[in-house]
Amino acid sequence: MNLKQSSAALLVAAALATGVASAQTVRIGNQGDALSMDPHSLNESLQLTVTGNVYEPLVARDRNLKLVPGLATSWKQTSPTVWRFELRKGVEFHDGTPFTADDVLFTFARAAGEGSDMKSYVNDVKDVRKVNSHTVDVETKGPFPILPDVLSLLYVMSKKWCEDNQATRPVDRRKGIENAASFRANGTGPFRLRERQPNVKTTFQRNGNYWGKIEGNVSTVEYTPIGNDSTRVAALLSGQVDVIEPVPLQDVARINGSGKSKVMQGPELRTIFLGMDQKRDELLYSNVKGKNPFKDKRVRQAFYQAIDIQGIQRTVMRGASAPTALMVGPGINGFDASLNTRLPYDPEASKKLLAEAGYPNGFEVAMNCPNDRYVNDGNICQAVAANLARVGVKINLQAETKGTYFPKILRRDTSFYMLGWTPGTYDSHNALNALMRCVDDSGSGQFNLGSYCNPKVDELTKQIQSETDKSKRDAMIREAFKIHSDDVGHLPLHQQALAWGVANNVSLAQLADNFMPFRYMSVK
Repeated sequence: MNLKQSSAALLVAAALATGVASAQTVRIGNQGDALSMDPHSLNESLQLTVTGNVYEPLVARDRNLKLVPGLATSWKQTSPTVWRFELRKGVEFHDGTPFTADDVLFTFARAAGEGSDMKSYVNDVKDVRKVNSHTVDVETKGPFPILPDVLSLLYVMSKKWCEDNQATRPVDRRKGIENAASFRANGTGPFRLRERQPNVKTTFQRNGNYWGKIEGNVSTVEYTPIGNDSTRVAALLSGQVDVIEPVPLQDVARINGSGKSKVMQGPELRTIFLGMDQKRDELLYSNVKGKNPFKDKRVRQAFYQAIDIQGIQRTVMRGASAPTALMVGPGINGFDASLNTRLPYDPEASKKLLAEAGYPNGFEVAMNCPNDRYVNDGNICQAVAANLARVGVKINLQAETKGTYFPKILRRDTSFYMLGWTPGTYDSHNALNALMRCVDDSGSGQFNLGSYCNPKVDELTKQIQSETDKSKRDAMIREAFKIHSDDVGHLPLHQQALAWGVANNVSLAQLADNFMPFRYMSVK
């Protein structure tokens, strides 16, 4: 047998070993790209769903978003502040290195370190101790009954691989710092990273040595960013790609009527909102000098009541959104429908509030928005700018690709911005801790980019974290959200709906958190 024949035989054997009789490829076209392969570099759902096919957490979620064993086979509390995790034996990273407790200790330290975007997931961890090679104890600063939920998005990295490749610190997108973990990957997950071409194409290969079950039959996934809506739809309809996300709402009927593809639609847990710099004494990007208008609640409320959210739902979102008054939506633990009533759309009230605050003629401010991250994000921001113009506020809209947008706003180099948030724990504490808690170096308020701060909300957030009585906990969550709403701490807009375009011969699982696990994909 010559070398070419030998290689072919090995490929066939590898395919059979993975349970795939023939190589099945799924080609995905998404409006944006994961900004890095480093699982600790950006706490964003697109980033986490892509890297979550390669890396895994201790505690995972199934297709119904229920907690299931991941790299930990079991977990229990040994005291009110200590959780013991029994680790899965026989697991290997993609390079063949055995998975052990040392990797868990390393991961917690890396996620808490400089440059990490996952600090808010570990900011209440006091210590992580190795009991033996496959057992760890995680001690928290106080009782933390939802710790397993929190850890479901903390992906474990190989200590040895990171040390060998000078990647012990996370890639820091804010500072433009890259390392090997941005372009290469070494996880324990069901798919391996085969090739990475940022903003061009990223290819993943089924992991033939995966410890668990891969339900689908796909062997290769090609992930291509296609920012232009029309181009993305055309690629699906012509068969150049098999899956697109998101589907432009105006093209849903066209895709469903093509006979080749269908649109999968469903509710999403993500809340889209606007934030304002409430910390600086003078805004970075405004014609108001010597003071910060957003420190005045009347100005924040004026902005809120100037936004015609029903008009945005009707014309921009084509009905595929649910206007909201809260920073979390239905499906998130602690959501209270009785609080979910928006202030009325009232431009005249807005003008009056601005005049009372000392801005009878309005003012000028820059607004930062992505144009390839959320459903119709750029168009939403244009609509908001038009609404605000009617009350005398001139918006200098700066819409850009998420590749430059996120590093900018995460540096807090903004005065007024858009963000979308899905609580990774499916619990209100996550949104309170990351978006509404006062900012400090531990990771609290890590995505509170406008630095809203109310000590009472902070106090309640800490109590919510440790409270085990559900009725008491829900009452605390309600109180915290009420305070934040009364403060007009942010400007909530809506929960967007999911819309994925899928070729008729492809099946997959659409999760309400907008994650797209490759392990559930099959080609008929």
